Amino acid sequence: MGRVDGEHRKLNIGHRTSKCRLHLLVTFALLLAPAAALAETQAFRDYCGQLAEQADADGTITVQGNDGWMFFSRELRHLSVGKFWGDDAAKVSRARKPEDADPLPAILDFRDQLKGIGVQLILVPVPPKAVVYPQHLAEADIQEDVDRYLREFYGVLRGAGVNVVDLSSLFAGNRDHERGPVYCKQDSHWSGVGCVLAAARISDEVSLSPETAKRADISTEWTRIEIAGDLWRSLNDETIPKEQLAVRRVTHAPQDEESPVVLLGDSHDLVFHDGGDMFCRNAGLADQLAVELGVPVDLVAVRGSGATPARINLFRKAKRDPGYWNNKKYVIWCFSAREFTESDGWKKVPIRP
Repeated sequence: MGRVDGEHRKLNIGHRTSKCRLHLLVTFALLLAPAAALAETQAFRDYCGQLAEQADADGTITVQGNDGWMFFSRELRHLSVGKFWGDDAAKVSRARKPEDADPLPAILDFRDQLKGIGVQLILVPVPPKAVVYPQHLAEADIQEDVDRYLREFYGVLRGAGVNVVDLSSLFAGNRDHERGPVYCKQDSHWSGVGCVLAAARISDEVSLSPETAKRADISTEWTRIEIAGDLWRSLNDETIPKEQLAVRRVTHAPQDEESPVVLLGDSHDLVFHDGGDMFCRNAGLADQLAVELGVPVDLVAVRGSGATPARINLFRKAKRDPGYWNNKKYVIWCFSAREFTESDGWKKVPIRP
């Protein structure tokens, strides 16, 4: 990301509505300071934390940026807390029990269990929106990466043999994609474009035999939809126009419990797939993976936390079907990176009875 010119760039708090007092309260002091201070990564992370605290105080989940962009307060809090594993986990996590605060032991245990039955884990944390679009939160490009601690954590995981797919660089390189942004402006999830880019990148890590990857009759079509995003809804202000965005609809890609590929995680795996308040069907990550892999996936996703509850659902599925793991080759565990600190905790969960 580019360097901020301290003499010519300064924080802009335009495009706020009168209902968004948090920006007016939190950013006023920053207006008095040199704009170059925001170029420092820690200053930006502190700023994210201040915005999250003010949002909590105001009883909202939404932090309004500029140009119609909205950010989820808990995601901003996650970026502000610093190191979140090891001895530091209990200090910053929202986990109910301190012993469940550290995500590292649970992830390594899950990887080891899968490895023991010949299944590969692919970990795909969805980057925070402010990592890819910091300029829409503070109108400042950040000299260093905002996600320093996430990258450090991924390095620890990779050093322990976990296959981590970090989408940050891919998304940053496509943040001005011709079909639109890689995140929803008014919702806490990635966009239809983000789903397609993520599926293509994840598919690079999957190798299925020709016998397994039988190309199904799958077709796609790009279309535009209007959404009532969760951040937009939380403002309860219908004078703000709803967001319109592009999605790639997929036909003939049903879910398949017999698939060698399990997609596990949170609502990032359901958005544009599950319909209803997930906006539409047949255009989510599961659908895009079917396009890229040539086979439908077995979807095990929950609304809320993709940390412990998703793995509990996976265990229940295996408990109902003793042969569930027989033909599985991969588990793609995809969830919001904020889960590392904002979930109820990271328990070790067995993968089968």
